[in-house]
Amino acid sequence: MTNYLESMPHGDIQEVFKDVFFVTGTMKNEFFGSMWQFSRNMTVVKEGNNLTIINSVRLNDESLKELEKLGKIVNVVRIGDMHGVDDPFYVHKYGATFWALPDMKVQDSIKIDKALVEGGEMPFSDCSLFVFKTVKRPECILRLDREGGIMIACDSLQNWIEPDQFFDEETIPTMQNMNFFKPANLGLAWLHESQPQADDFVRLKEIPFKHALCGHGYPLKDNAQEEYHKTFNEIFKV
Repeated sequence: MTNYLESMPHGDIQEVFKDVFFVTGTMKNEFFGSMWQFSRNMTVVKEGNNLTIINSVRLNDESLKELEKLGKIVNVVRIGDMHGVDDPFYVHKYGATFWALPDMKVQDSIKIDKALVEGGEMPFSDCSLFVFKTVKRPECILRLDREGGIMIACDSLQNWIEPDQFFDEETIPTMQNMNFFKPANLGLAWLHESQPQADDFVRLKEIPFKHALCGHGYPLKDNAQEEYHKTFNEIFKV
């Protein structure tokens, strides 16, 4: 019997673009020797009647019914090595195909059904893959070829502008002091854990996009490319 992580507080399912949905929920984890509580996001892409879950966040029963009304959950995709606690719940409940980078460690209760490979099969059409090559922990970004280009990221790209209702009072000042709350930022914990190098961001700058839906923070619409390019230059001088 698999022990799934219980559903934690989360917001409503929002349609941020046509057939692209976004939910903000809660995560609790230990970082740097203390427990943190903060927000995290799930993105759901609809193609026909099929739904693909990216950066899974377990929803409560009421919201699961709302999700099921949108279509059939056929894919669960893990794009970041520091996420994935809710993947087994969706894979087992819906019999979904599980996608991940081939070198990503996953829970014992699930296996990678299809590996994410640049130029290879994707979980839905109009989708391409960017893989970070220099990192110590596997990470990638999906580019959805809709609305001028939507980057679906996990921890690499973030857009935490301010704390929201899913933070606890103890975590907020810690993250404020560490400068987590900055528009179009790179994940600070991800930078620490994965130690990416400038070469990845030189390649990333070659990919055109307008919007970004990240594992943390608000959706960034219309000027995402310009804002992230400024951040790449600020951190990596590229």
